[in-house]
Amino acid sequence: MKISNETKVGALTAIAITLLILGFNFLKGKTLFKTGNFIYAKYADTKGIMVSNPVFINGFQVGSVYDIENSDENLSSIVVAIKLKSTYNIPVNSVATIKDNPLGSPSINITLGDGKQYLKTGDTVVTASSAGLLGDVMNKLGPVGDQLKTTVHSLDSVLKNINSIFDPNTKNNLQEVIANINKTTASLVVSSASLQSMLNQQTGAISQSMSNVASFTKNLSDNNEKVTKMLGNMEKTTDNLAKADMAGSVEKLKTTIGNLNTILEKMNSQEGSLGKLMNDKALYNNLTNTVRSANILLDDLRAHPKRYVSISVFGKKDKTPPLTAPLNDSTAQKQPQP
Repeated sequence: MKISNETKVGALTAIAITLLILGFNFLKGKTLFKTGNFIYAKYADTKGIMVSNPVFINGFQVGSVYDIENSDENLSSIVVAIKLKSTYNIPVNSVATIKDNPLGSPSINITLGDGKQYLKTGDTVVTASSAGLLGDVMNKLGPVGDQLKTTVHSLDSVLKNINSIFDPNTKNNLQEVIANINKTTASLVVSSASLQSMLNQQTGAISQSMSNVASFTKNLSDNNEKVTKMLGNMEKTTDNLAKADMAGSVEKLKTTIGNLNTILEKMNSQEGSLGKLMNDKALYNNLTNTVRSANILLDDLRAHPKRYVSISVFGKKDKTPPLTAPLNDSTAQKQPQP
C-alpha cells in the first residue's frame, strides 16, 4: 500500500502539534498523565496566581502550581493544585499563603508548622490570606499609630490642663510680667550705655595703670639677678634655720625661764638674803637709818674735824655739840622715803 505525500505531511503536522502541546505543558509543569505528589489549597482570592508559578518553603522551591479550578459556580472558593518535586515532610498544620511580587509574578509560600503528622498526596493544606506589601507596611506602622494615638491623647490632656491653668487672671498676670520684663530690658539698655560711658571716662586711668604695671614688670626683669640673689640668700637663711637646733634652744630657754621663775618665787617668798632684803621693812628701815647716821657722821666730821682729830698746836678743842641731822647743803643727799 502506497501512502501519499499529503497523508505523510498531515501525519507529521499532527505529530508536531501534539509534541508542541506536550512540550509546552511539560515546561509549564503539566504532563499528559497526572503523576507525582499533589497537594491542594483553597483560596477565596488567588491574587493573579497562574499555572507554573513557583511554590516555596523557607525560600526553597519545592514545586509549582499545576492547575487552578473553581470549586463552585460562584467562584467563592478556588482550588489550586500544587505539584511537589519530591516527597517532603510537610506538617499538617502548615499554612500556604500567596505572596505578591510587585516586580514579577506571585508565588505560594508554605510556612511549616510544628505538627508531628505530615501531609499526604491529595491532602489539602491550610491557607491564609496574605496582607501583601502594603499590608506588611501597615502592620509595621500599626504599633506606631497606636503610640501616636496615645501621644495625641496625652497632648490633649496637657492642653486641657494648660487651658484650665491659664484662666483670664493668669493671662493678665503674664501680660503684666512680660510688660515688666520689657521695662527691665529697657533699663538694662540704659544702664549698659551709662556703664559704657563710665568705662570710656576711665580709659585713661586704666591705661595709666597698665603702664605702671608694665613699668613694674620691667623693673623686675631688670633686677632679675638681684632678686635671684635675694631669693638665694633667703633660701640659705631658711636652710640654716632648718639645720639649727631650734628644739634644744627652746628647751634651754624654757630651763632659763624656769630658773628665773624660781628666783622670783624665792624673792617673793622672803627666803634668802635678797628676799628678806626686798620684803623685810625692818631691815629696810635699819639700812635707811644706818645710811642716815653715816651721812650725819660724815657731815659732822666735815663740819667739826677738830672734834675727831686734834693736830693744832695753838687751837682749842672744838666743844660744839655733835650734829643730830645731816647738813642741808649741796653735798647732803636727800633722805630716801621708806
